[in-house]
Amino acid sequence: MAKVCSERSSRPRLSSNTSDDELAIIENGDNRAASFCEENSARARSSHSFTGTRAMARLSYFFLTLRAWTSHRTNPEEERHDSFLERFRGPELKDASSRGSNAQSAGQHDTVHKRNLVSKWPLAAYNMNNCNNTDTKKDEIKKEEKKEEKKEDKDGDKKDGDKKEEEKKDEKKDEKKDEKKDDKKDDKKKEEPPKEIWIMDPATDQYYRWLTIIAGPVFYNLVLVITRACFNELQNNYTKLWIVLDYTSDFIYYSDTFVRSRTGYLEQGLLVKDAKKLRDKYRTIPQFKYDMISMIPTDLLFLKFGYNNPEFRLNRLCKISRLFEFFERTETRTNFPNMFRISNLVLYILVIIHWNACLFFAISKTIGFGSDTWVYPNISHPVYGRLSRKYIYSLYWSTLTLTTIGETPAPVEDVEFLFVIADFLTGVLIFASIVGNVGAMISNMNASRAEFQAKIDSIKQYMQFRKVSKDLEARVIKWFDYLWSEKKTCDEKEVLKNLPDKLKAEIAINVHLDTLKKVRIFQDCEAGLLIELVLKLQPQVFSPGDYICKKGDIGREMYIIKEGKLAVVADDGVTQFVVLSDGAYFGEISILGIKGSKAGNRRTANIRSVGYSDLFALSKDDLMEALTEYPDAKKALEEKGKAILMKDNLIDEAVANAGADPKDLEEKIVKLQGNLDNMQTQFARLMAEFTSTQTRLKQRVSAMEDKVKSIKPEDLSEVVADKDKKVQ
Repeated sequence: MAKVCSERSSRPRLSSNTSDDELAIIENGDNRAASFCEENSARARSSHSFTGTRAMARLSYFFLTLRAWTSHRTNPEEERHDSFLERFRGPELKDASSRGSNAQSAGQHDTVHKRNLVSKWPLAAYNMNNCNNTDTKKDEIKKEEKKEEKKEDKDGDKKDGDKKEEEKKDEKKDEKKDEKKDDKKDDKKKEEPPKEIWIMDPATDQYYRWLTIIAGPVFYNLVLVITRACFNELQNNYTKLWIVLDYTSDFIYYSDTFVRSRTGYLEQGLLVKDAKKLRDKYRTIPQFKYDMISMIPTDLLFLKFGYNNPEFRLNRLCKISRLFEFFERTETRTNFPNMFRISNLVLYILVIIHWNACLFFAISKTIGFGSDTWVYPNISHPVYGRLSRKYIYSLYWSTLTLTTIGETPAPVEDVEFLFVIADFLTGVLIFASIVGNVGAMISNMNASRAEFQAKIDSIKQYMQFRKVSKDLEARVIKWFDYLWSEKKTCDEKEVLKNLPDKLKAEIAINVHLDTLKKVRIFQDCEAGLLIELVLKLQPQVFSPGDYICKKGDIGREMYIIKEGKLAVVADDGVTQFVVLSDGAYFGEISILGIKGSKAGNRRTANIRSVGYSDLFALSKDDLMEALTEYPDAKKALEEKGKAILMKDNLIDEAVANAGADPKDLEEKIVKLQGNLDNMQTQFARLMAEFTSTQTRLKQRVSAMEDKVKSIKPEDLSEVVADKDKKVQ
């Protein structure tokens, strides 16, 4: 118990930030702690007497606790500054009213507690009164200090309040200014569109034109750098020209590097226009390294070795990929790809022969002109001293060696032998592949003719086998000749089958839509229906004298004249009533199957081709298939057809205005019955197969059960023993 009292008496500690009111409350709390110890001691005295060593020990302990309490009051311990307590308690400044109310509540609480102590424990009350009497002077001094501090706090609060109000006003002004500035900036950003950088789209004509420009310097360096390096006279006589051409090509090279860094590429189907992404992409491609090598300023070596050393510029050949790209783009754009491929191969051959001729002359110069029979003759001779003769002789020797045609002087020295061997191998490998490609190109050029000729030959063989008349055979051959001469041999479906449906539709619209719009009944139709019909038009070619249709035939197609003339003739085939020309059409009423038509779906006239005529045919099945998706268009077409027939008095209005044709209904019912019968038979087959498989499965399961029942435990033990042996 003494330990508990001592701990409680020393528990409250003062911080450096506590106010006087809080000090008073803490002091009262200490008094209450001491009184609590006195209460315990009083209880001990009431239960036991003060006689004996035990009572003296209690009294001595009581006086020691009083001594510790008085020393604590006279020398209070200062509590160290604790930032956590400050954050927990909050700001030191409080309103005067809140402080007064707290002090009053603390005073009332102390008075109530004192009365209770007096009534219960008089000794504790006596001790507390003594302690309070000794501290009355200190309390009065503290009260005066409190009043002064309250006044200072009020004045400070007022000043702080004024300062805070001024600061708030200034902050509001600054915020308004900042908001205005931000609004202005936002307005400027809205007004100013984002800066667009220049991007080269590789799919445009501009990119192809740039390839044409860059291909010139590349080809110049490919041909003339080696020539100037081997033939010194060419370099020395035209130095100024070479300087201009060299540095012009260098400028175009540097420009091409910039263009490559801004050349867009597709990412998820969209052209990338971010400059940083384009630069990063350019650095990742292999050609970036070669472009950097081609732009190394090797011309600085001219300052030491002289300008007449053009071989230092051979690094410019690293941009040769641009020349190949130009050739590829040109091949896809030209209308004569086979001719371009052949000319391109001839150019490659000439470049190889040219380089080989320059190397031959350089080796001859190194060994010595005229030193043996293999090298170039002595240039001291006036005939062989001319520049043109030097180049032409070297070119002639290179052509003979690479093509292995004709005889050349035999080599003498080892270097000459090695060079001739390399030339022979190069000629065999390169020119064999080139000749093979040329043969393939020539065969491809005649592929269409060979295919067409194969068709003619097969038809000729068939007519001879079936003993067709000579007149009919001649007409067939003339028809084929007309197709070939007018370039109408290609099958449109076969040519366009690799294209997607959208592009196929656009091509068909571009070719046939204007022709289809000329038909009266299709003039006001939906665009979707016209596109469907355009894709279903079939071109047909008729020879002179061929009948397109005859009177009384069943009309399954309508025709639109693209080119040629057709005559409406009498039954004798000679008398002509009307001549139809380009853009005319006929047979549109018969394929609609209008109810009440007096002619039904029969042809009402004879139409014959005067000369060769090209027509577009639209079948009834294709039209009805397209109209199934457009019921409104179908009704509109039928109404237009009825109006045309009524104008010509070719329709029975009573039948037309009647309801559905009972014959059509009967046909539909018959079709439905047939479909139901087919479905029933198929369902019966499926049920039979199901039952048979089910019975088979039951039989197999029952057989398995019988086998399992017949197995004895001894058999199982033998099986287990066999498995153990296999595992071991």
